[in-house]
Amino acid sequence: VQPKIMMKKMSIPTSKTSLVLFLCQIISALDVPLDLSQPPTITQQSPKDYIVDPRENIVIQCEAKGKPPPRLVTYIFFYFMYKCSWTCRNTFSWTRNGTHFDIDKDAQVTMKPNSGTLVINIMNGGKAEAYEGVYQCTARNERGAAISNNIVIRPSRSPLWTKEKLEPNHVREGDSLVLHCRPPVGLPPPIIFWMDNAFQRLPQSERVSQGLNGDLYFSNVQPEDTREDYICYARFNHTQTIQQKQPISVKVFSMDSLNDTIAANLSDTDIYGAKPVTERQPVLLTPTGSTSTKVELRGNVLLLECIAAGLPTPVIRWIKEGGELPANRTFFENFKKTLKIIDVSEADSGNYKCIARNTLGSAHHVISVTVKAAPYWITAPRNLVLSPGEDGTLICRANGNPKPSISWLANGVPIAIAPEDPSRKVDGDTIIFSHVQERSSAVYQCNASNEYGYLLSNAFVNVLAEPPRILTPANKLYQVIADSPALLDCAYFGSPKPEIEWFKGVKGSILRGNEYIFHDNGTLEIPVAQKNSAGTYTCVARNELGKIQNEVQLEIKDPTMIIKQPEYKVIQRYGQVSFECIIKHDSTLLPTITWLKDNDELPDDDRFLVGKDNLTIMNVTDKDDGTYTCIVNTTLDSVSASAVLTVVARPNPPFDLELTGQLERSIDLSWIPGDENNSPITNFVIEYEDALHEPGVWHYQTEVPGTQTTVHLKLSPYVNYSFRVIAVNKIGRSQPSEPSEQYLTKSASPDENPANVQGIGSEPDNLVITWEPLKGFQSNGPGLQYKVSWRQKDVDDEWTSVIVANVSKYIVSGTPTFVPYEIKVQALNDLGYAPEPSEVIGHSGEDLPMVAPGNVQVHVINSTLAKVHWDPVPLKTVRGHLQGYKVYYWKVQSLSRRSRRHVEQKILTFRGNKTFGMLPGLEPYSSYKLNVRVVNGKGEGPASPDKVFRTPEGVPSSPSFLKITNPTLDSLTLEWGSPTHPNGVLTSYTLKFQPINNTHELGPLVEIRIPANESSLILKNLNYSTRYKFYFNAQTSVGSGSQITEEAVTIMDEAGILRPAVGAGKVQPLYPRIRNVTTAAAETYANISWEYEGPDHANFYVEYGVAGSKEDWKKEIVNGSRSFFVLKGLTPGTAYKVRVGAEGLSGFRSSEDVFETGPAMASRQVDIATQGWFIGLMCAVALLILILLIVCFIRRNKGGKYPVKEKEDAHADPEIQPMKEDDGTFGEYSDAEDHKPLKKGSRTPSDRTVKKEDSDDSLVDYGEGVNGQFNEDGSFIGQYSGKKEKEPAEGNESSEAPSPVNAMNSFV
Repeated sequence: VQPKIMMKKMSIPTSKTSLVLFLCQIISALDVPLDLSQPPTITQQSPKDYIVDPRENIVIQCEAKGKPPPRLVTYIFFYFMYKCSWTCRNTFSWTRNGTHFDIDKDAQVTMKPNSGTLVINIMNGGKAEAYEGVYQCTARNERGAAISNNIVIRPSRSPLWTKEKLEPNHVREGDSLVLHCRPPVGLPPPIIFWMDNAFQRLPQSERVSQGLNGDLYFSNVQPEDTREDYICYARFNHTQTIQQKQPISVKVFSMDSLNDTIAANLSDTDIYGAKPVTERQPVLLTPTGSTSTKVELRGNVLLLECIAAGLPTPVIRWIKEGGELPANRTFFENFKKTLKIIDVSEADSGNYKCIARNTLGSAHHVISVTVKAAPYWITAPRNLVLSPGEDGTLICRANGNPKPSISWLANGVPIAIAPEDPSRKVDGDTIIFSHVQERSSAVYQCNASNEYGYLLSNAFVNVLAEPPRILTPANKLYQVIADSPALLDCAYFGSPKPEIEWFKGVKGSILRGNEYIFHDNGTLEIPVAQKNSAGTYTCVARNELGKIQNEVQLEIKDPTMIIKQPEYKVIQRYGQVSFECIIKHDSTLLPTITWLKDNDELPDDDRFLVGKDNLTIMNVTDKDDGTYTCIVNTTLDSVSASAVLTVVARPNPPFDLELTGQLERSIDLSWIPGDENNSPITNFVIEYEDALHEPGVWHYQTEVPGTQTTVHLKLSPYVNYSFRVIAVNKIGRSQPSEPSEQYLTKSASPDENPANVQGIGSEPDNLVITWEPLKGFQSNGPGLQYKVSWRQKDVDDEWTSVIVANVSKYIVSGTPTFVPYEIKVQALNDLGYAPEPSEVIGHSGEDLPMVAPGNVQVHVINSTLAKVHWDPVPLKTVRGHLQGYKVYYWKVQSLSRRSRRHVEQKILTFRGNKTFGMLPGLEPYSSYKLNVRVVNGKGEGPASPDKVFRTPEGVPSSPSFLKITNPTLDSLTLEWGSPTHPNGVLTSYTLKFQPINNTHELGPLVEIRIPANESSLILKNLNYSTRYKFYFNAQTSVGSGSQITEEAVTIMDEAGILRPAVGAGKVQPLYPRIRNVTTAAAETYANISWEYEGPDHANFYVEYGVAGSKEDWKKEIVNGSRSFFVLKGLTPGTAYKVRVGAEGLSGFRSSEDVFETGPAMASRQVDIATQGWFIGLMCAVALLILILLIVCFIRRNKGGKYPVKEKEDAHADPEIQPMKEDDGTFGEYSDAEDHKPLKKGSRTPSDRTVKKEDSDDSLVDYGEGVNGQFNEDGSFIGQYSGKKEKEPAEGNESSEAPSPVNAMNSFV
């Protein structure tokens, strides 16, 4: 059984930066393994210039490695070297100022165990100054000695300021001034800054600034520079102390305030004279002279400074003579007074000119810069590992300015006096080794130095004979992302240096070619790893002493991708926003998603909800604005995507409103816009308040574009204005700004007169003059009144005028009826009148018209439409504004029945001076009366004589019912009722029928004509057990009416199923069915009713649509199991198709029916029944009837007879008919045909329904005041003068006398 191989995972970075770091790590693995002998190497040491805190212990670091490792030197080693054991030769030792430093003789000095680091105990009584000096560490073992740099130890110093007497500085305004700091010399140099007594930094500017030396320079002093607490502070960072100079006093005098007393007390009176403050051209305060020099070392920061005096304050500009200032490394500081160039090189040497300039002239200074260089490496010596007999070289190359000198040491001893080695040869900066032996192992030091510094580097030569070894762990697992570089490590060691070969697979061939890169450190690089790159790779290392191999595993993973990235979002404040981050990744990798805001962690806020693949922000605020990044990390790769969130909101209100340019009629308003909240301001709205007339009420004044922040406003007199501004953007309006200050304009006479002046009489003998009063700000001053003037038009009269208070109406009495007047209304106040007003024409009051229209003629167009003509009345008789004519018409009698029926009076109004009109909705074959009246603003005039006309016959309505009874094997009995509305004399009935098979296909159609006086029919010779469909309608001389349909089935023969039970009067349907669908249509709705035969609890629906249209049927659900429904929202004058179905029964619905909605009817207004005189008359008639009935009742009780019924039968008044007590509707006259039984559930149109077959004319042409309507039950409603009568319960032609109660009801 083979042992299980455990694999260690290693992920390969994919970025270039990670690749470089990884290679560096591999290179470091090429060091000699620590289990092999090797010379010492310094791994850690203190800096060359080491400034220490004198209050703390001094730690001088020196760490080294080697085999055997260096250890603490013993006393025996130095004094009895010849007696020292092998371990004594593995040592650390120190020199101080070039001589041996014996730590055993100083109790304050110790060396850390297994280390060369020195610890000097200062905190227990030691003095840091006693240990100043140059220290050097030596690490030694049997194969050589390595040395450290010379480490210069200096304790930091923060001396106190020397005491000095500071005189106050008295300076004339405009002069220059320098306040010297002169800090004490410390180690390191202190940081200088100027502050006042309150520890506040003194403000600096182009005029006042601090120089590099710490002095404070004033290009020119101003009165505000006067103060007594100019204090220079020096901060010593090493000791964390701050030293303070004594305060310096500055007194600035201006020439205007200079007086003799002050001048006499000044020690330097030459400073002051009678000269005023004058401007002067620039003079350089530092550096002085016209030229200077500056030396800087390579790699340091170059700082050049120019500070100038002058008035006005000079501006500094820098140039490099003969060249350009280096890009990306040049910076200007201290208000451009300091030129800063970082990382200087020899190329930055040259002349730099600073130019100080103001309006009076300029001054300049040239600084010659020389860049020197301390030594820096070109090639530092590197460790050599050689096998016996091999050759090698150590190279030490450095550069500097001046050129550094190169010197070599062997094991810390100058190579000239070191023990000789025949294999070694020194050739300047190179040591050449030939045929080395094991005794050639040593540590060599290269020292490159010039006057600006030195470089010291240790490099050992280690002579070993070692077979190859692979340092990379066996069976190491590498995982990389597809299409990324794969780096397979094969860290090795051997002496001589082994050769490295790579194989893929167990028996694979050696890897070669451009698809692989072989690094010197043994690493195999696959630049673009693919899926087929996965597998086992074998690294083989061999030299003359042996061979070794190692296997590693490579796995290729799918890259992580963001397949739906977060998108740019704009959200309003307090809204909710979500960013998506949907990823796809290798199934073996576990991704983690992290969200950042502006490259930082999300705020610690409950409003941020991080989901599996999204980020949701609730209740968004302005601070949520920014860039949101989704970062997806696995152990092998990382991807990210970002999106910007812009939070928008209504703008903040403007502020700092200011009024300027105040005039009597105008003013300028300016403001500062508030924050636009990421949505540009489109405009500003300016509002004003009149605190004098309407305090607290803000009015719109004007608006300006969003780029404008000032506006010129026109004002009205006598208004106490204050203004506010509202900013508007796409999100909405801001809150109003704070109001501006108030501005009261002066009073003036009114600029305008009242608007909407009218003159309309309310009575026949008056004239009411009205107007729209001026608003408060329109009054222009106190004491607002109105001058009202009038005179009769076309009459040579003078104007009559009155002055009234601030009202809106004045009534002129005693005027003639309806005559025109000229009217004008003028505004005035305490300061005068408004401009002359314009005149308007009004009329005094109207009275009722005097005459009726004449020559009324009626032209009958068809059975439901007539046209009426009349002659207009003379305008003088109208006595008012002619509003139009009203036509009153009513049905007197139906000619198809012997009984008379009184139908309500209808009214049509025709606007204007029309002399004709159309009468729609008439009933066919009926007698009508009409009259015409003229209408003005007061009311109606007298009626014209009644005009009688008749309508011709029309087609009848459908038969009232169709029943099929007594089914046999070959016959069916049909019974029917005559049409509810014959609309003429019936001539016959037509019956059509056809069989229906089991697939609902129709057979041949049979037609039978039946006389009009028949009401039943037996159909014989039918097929047994067959369903038949019947179509039945009636005819007049005009044509056929709408048909009614029904279905029935003949019974089966004796071999079939049972026959219907004896006594079943109606044929049992074979399937559930819906039949006798009828409609009663109005203008905008229709009553739909039907009969249903089938299982109980059926749920019905009604489908309808415009007849002839290809549009889909509209569907309405019927609540419950009712057999009627009201369709609403229909279009007047439109033909519709309708059918009824039952839910849950596929394909089970009724046949289609077609109906037409009524046209838009002319208005029907209340007739004389609403007039007071008519109501009084009717009350008197009712009282007489009541008295008559009481007398009759008394006589009957006495046994007498009084033939009231006969007299009322002979003198029946169609205007007074009984009222139905059950539903409150008026009855109708009817003949016997009206009382034939109706089908159960059937609802047929009333005789007042406008049917399509009655008329095809549109009602749009029938007049303007058509207000007639239909109730939802199909009945016609309107404003009528006549009332309905109660229809007798039986078919008698006359009614019984009405009861007193019903008689009174007829007048209500």
